[in-house]
Amino acid sequence: MALTSLFTAVSGMNANGTALSVIGDNIANMNTIGFKSSRAAFGDILSQQLGESQVGRGVLLSDVKPQFTQGTFENTASVLDLAVDGDGLFILNDSSGTYYSRAGQFSVDKNGYVVNSGGINLQGYSLDALGNTSGLGDINVSSVNSQPNDTGTVTTSANLDSTASAIAGGFLITDPSGTSNFSSSITVYDSLGSGHVLNVYFTKTAANTWTWNAVVNAADSFSGSTEVQANGTLNFNSNGALTSESAITYPLGGFDFTGGSTQNQTIAFDFGTSIAESGTGLDGTTQYAAASATSFQNQDGYSSGSLKSITISQDGTMTGIFTNGQTRGIAQIALAKFVAPTELNKQGRGLYAESTDSGQPIISTPGTSGTGTVLSNTLELSNVDLAEEFVKMILAQRGFQANSRVISTSDELMQELVNLKR
Repeated sequence: MALTSLFTAVSGMNANGTALSVIGDNIANMNTIGFKSSRAAFGDILSQQLGESQVGRGVLLSDVKPQFTQGTFENTASVLDLAVDGDGLFILNDSSGTYYSRAGQFSVDKNGYVVNSGGINLQGYSLDALGNTSGLGDINVSSVNSQPNDTGTVTTSANLDSTASAIAGGFLITDPSGTSNFSSSITVYDSLGSGHVLNVYFTKTAANTWTWNAVVNAADSFSGSTEVQANGTLNFNSNGALTSESAITYPLGGFDFTGGSTQNQTIAFDFGTSIAESGTGLDGTTQYAAASATSFQNQDGYSSGSLKSITISQDGTMTGIFTNGQTRGIAQIALAKFVAPTELNKQGRGLYAESTDSGQPIISTPGTSGTGTVLSNTLELSNVDLAEEFVKMILAQRGFQANSRVISTSDELMQELVNLKR
């Protein structure tokens, strides 16, 4: 009996000593981002039969499993600091294989890839300029840019002074300032994204009738000469409302800009919704007895742009903000969900690998298929409960001490047996 108790006590010391190692690992990683604490599970060793009685043969550490409970969140200044609120793990990939992690400290490396603190690439779906997605792969932001868009419409709201005198003979390109009552300028863009200054001259030709002429200066004109490249007529009623607009005329067939862009570019001019178009005639250009002035001007073209910054929404969409003022989605982060995440194999550095017992991952975008959402400017802290770990440490320590006491007592019993011979 004494020898059995010795080995039983040794198993207890070994099990409690290993439990202390698990507790020590948890405490050591209490400040590790995305760390999931582990829990030791004990099981008794098959008992031996002594007559009608069964006597246990000790204890063993049957399992050590990570606990995938939610950790608390910490706000940060980096948009690439990410946390998963709910189920799911980030997917990472390098030449050695695919890994999964809750640690969301990401950055952009020198090649433009979004990587974790260990340099492993974050996985997601890339988006093109039209919003079409590609297959799951590395997220790279180095080659992302915003393509230019040529101007298709110029919108103008202005007041044309009704007291202005009509100019006999109308507008002349040889004397634009002398043959117009008012002018405004706006920059428009060609198919290559180059900006060109467009001067619009307004000339009163009769009571309640104005003509407009869009003039391209010699420096911006394909021919190298100052030209009228679009014009039309505006008609008003006695209340100053825009009653009708003539069709736009393109003397050269469209706008021809210098620089090798597409020729005959068509630009529409919107001066408001006229009465003939079932509008009030007062929401755009008007004719009142006040100084001519432009109140609003806009055009829908823009130049090319490079990536300036990004934002990340809760569904994992990374939106690029470009130097030309445009925004568009550039990628969407993917998450993996496992049926049995506690069976994943720990790889160190906050990484997990798929195992036979964990099952295969269900890969989806955040917020779908049971996965949680992604929080930007946020990190998930360790889920280690320090108070709980200290209580477990006390219990493991007492268990170790008690088993060592069993060894001492068994030794004393064996000593008594030896002394019987004397």
